[in-house]
Amino acid sequence: MTSDDLCAISADWLKSLEVASSTGDVASFVSHFLSNGWIRDLLCFSWNFRSLSGPNEIHGFLSEVVDGKPRIEHSGLRDFKLDDHTVNAPAPFKLPGPQGIEGVQGAFTFSITQPAALGRGFFRLMQDVDGRWKALTLFTNMQDLVGHEESLADQHGLYEDRGITWEEDVDARFRAIEADPTVLIIGGGISGLMTAAQLRRLGIRALVIEKNARVGDSWRQRYPNLTLHTPADYSSMLYSPYPSTFPKYIPKGKLANFLDSYAVDHELCIWLSSRVQSTPVYDSSSARWTVEVQRGDQKVFISPKHMVLATGSGSPRIPTWNGMDEFQGALYHSDFHKDAEQFRGKHVVVVGAGNASADICQDFVAHGAAEVTMVQRSATCVVSSSAMEQAHFKSPFPDGTPIEEYDFRTNSMPLAFLLQVQKSGGEHMKMLDKELHEALSKVGFNLTWELSPGGGEVGFAEFLFKRLGGGTMLDIGCGKLIIQGKVKIKQGQDISHLDKDGITFKDGSKLSADVIVLATGNEPIMETARALLGNEITEQLPPEVWGLDSEGELNQIYRPSGHPGLWFAIGGFAISRFFSKHLGLQILARELDIA
Repeated sequence: MTSDDLCAISADWLKSLEVASSTGDVASFVSHFLSNGWIRDLLCFSWNFRSLSGPNEIHGFLSEVVDGKPRIEHSGLRDFKLDDHTVNAPAPFKLPGPQGIEGVQGAFTFSITQPAALGRGFFRLMQDVDGRWKALTLFTNMQDLVGHEESLADQHGLYEDRGITWEEDVDARFRAIEADPTVLIIGGGISGLMTAAQLRRLGIRALVIEKNARVGDSWRQRYPNLTLHTPADYSSMLYSPYPSTFPKYIPKGKLANFLDSYAVDHELCIWLSSRVQSTPVYDSSSARWTVEVQRGDQKVFISPKHMVLATGSGSPRIPTWNGMDEFQGALYHSDFHKDAEQFRGKHVVVVGAGNASADICQDFVAHGAAEVTMVQRSATCVVSSSAMEQAHFKSPFPDGTPIEEYDFRTNSMPLAFLLQVQKSGGEHMKMLDKELHEALSKVGFNLTWELSPGGGEVGFAEFLFKRLGGGTMLDIGCGKLIIQGKVKIKQGQDISHLDKDGITFKDGSKLSADVIVLATGNEPIMETARALLGNEITEQLPPEVWGLDSEGELNQIYRPSGHPGLWFAIGGFAISRFFSKHLGLQILARELDIA
């Protein structure tokens, strides 16, 4: 098909869909979808994230009564306009898998009546059995509230009559935030910083508290050879791409310094060496929290309307085995790995076979450990960094694709449907890593694409969204060391106990060790929340933070948590970069009393 054909197909379908939407005709709107079609809605039809599949679910959702009107009529999406001038102009697309079904995809803009807002959408069309073009997926995404649009630029830097300086202006704004923060963000890592930057651009007073003495210390304090496992272009911070001189895989120290400068550049109000001192209390009558903060040697009470937990992936999970107190060597969790050099010439055992284990094994090999053994108790999903880059970044998004467009299109696909698509593309991923996988298997490393034995193969994204990446190794070099025998594998055996000089397994075998590192992951995020908020509040929340709900949306992340004024901002660069805007819009809407 020519570009004119693609535009004509898209324009005809979109025009017909707009008529159905603007007239509130649910049946007609639903008729624009395939029988297995999906809609993913982020804040346009409701103040939540929804993914619905099939005509019955979509019809039921849009027919629900809101303020006396069907939802489709209440929201009033209108003014649909095809986007034919960007990288998301109508184009052909092909689903992965043996059938290779082709269709037409594109983006469009629209207006929302209630609330008065602007939106952007994305569609993927395919022909039904009668040759009619219908939606396989439709994405509707709120962009801005009218009259409260995101400001992407500060004032021009010149003050009237030169009466104040920039420093005085920033100081006055910080004093206003500290006196009465609308939002308290707990945690100054990547998610907390991006959320704060986003809220600032929406005109919302946000105060960040960070337990460390310097922004970026949560990265500085991690193991020495840590780098990002995804390319810099796709791991950038909101509003601030990395300099072109940065390495492709950014070392943790360089990233930490960048985060420090990010906080300064975006003029974020941050209290360092600060933490919540006692359980926060929520007053439903005033709709405010009372939070006691230990700021250095001072105790400060603040009363924000909203509290955002940006506390990361959870505290270290430390298993308990008999004899741990008898072991005479060094025993610690991977989160506390600092210096492999001090163990030069020692026998090292790393329990676990995921990303942290791989990095730490590499570190010990590089610093001259006498022997390094990785204990792989269950199978691991291994994907090389090159395969990940090719399959998930380069192929669908050519060089030069703006990161904002990458985020928009990536998130336009309902997660549950994405997981189905990735299953179909699994063979392609395996082919890209065929030599690596064959060589790993040959030396006894157990590979899997199953979340649970016998549960069927899944795509890499399912490990991310359901396990927060647990059970995976994004290989950036450890695989080669395993194949070469420089990292030995103890595979498939549970640990019975520790004694003074090593580990004994349940099959009776033993590994001698001077050092044991527990690369055993982290506790559930909800346990971190419980430690901070106490049982009374956490028992009002759904049981999980992260993981997927029944519709395939992430539980509680950047969306209503189940408790008023409480939000979770957690995830990697891409998730935080995209969804911080949605969190900001929800908080702004509540401040405007329209949600």
